[in-house]
Amino acid sequence: MQRFRDPLLWLIALFVALLWLLPHSGPLFQALFPQLPRPLYQQESFLTLTLAHFWLVGVSSLAAVVLGVGAGILVTRPAGREFRTLVETIAAMGQTFPPVAVLAIAVPVMGFGREPAIIALILYGILPVLQGTLAGLAAVPESVSSVATGMGMNGWQRLTKVE
Repeated sequence: MQRFRDPLLWLIALFVALLWLLPHSGPLFQALFPQLPRPLYQQESFLTLTLAHFWLVGVSSLAAVVLGVGAGILVTRPAGREFRTLVETIAAMGQTFPPVAVLAIAVPVMGFGREPAIIALILYGILPVLQGTLAGLAAVPESVSSVATGMGMNGWQRLTKVE
């Protein structure tokens, strides 16, 4: 019985139900919006559109994580410390643009399609990942890092095992 109290289980069940019911909801939307000749997008199946959305989210999230974590690690190392304020400033400025504005800038340059959407999602997703990486690395006490160095750990070992 405890299983049925898990909100994640209910969200998954709701998603599956919507995935199954929404393609058959044409009459409902036609009744709600009688002035529209075709209130539903019918060129592609709902499942195809859902999978395309998952693909866009997956690719852009993976790229944002790789770039954000990479930049966060780079600017916390001795070779890149001087760029930390610059990277933080650029990332904060980039976050002030709404995603729709990023798309509006990308569409005239790249056209419509997956590429502008992926670029907009990547650019908008880098800042939270970068800020999380910087906060996580800054939360490691200097004494712990010094002990790791004293134990003979190199930079990569310190990064992956301590930081």
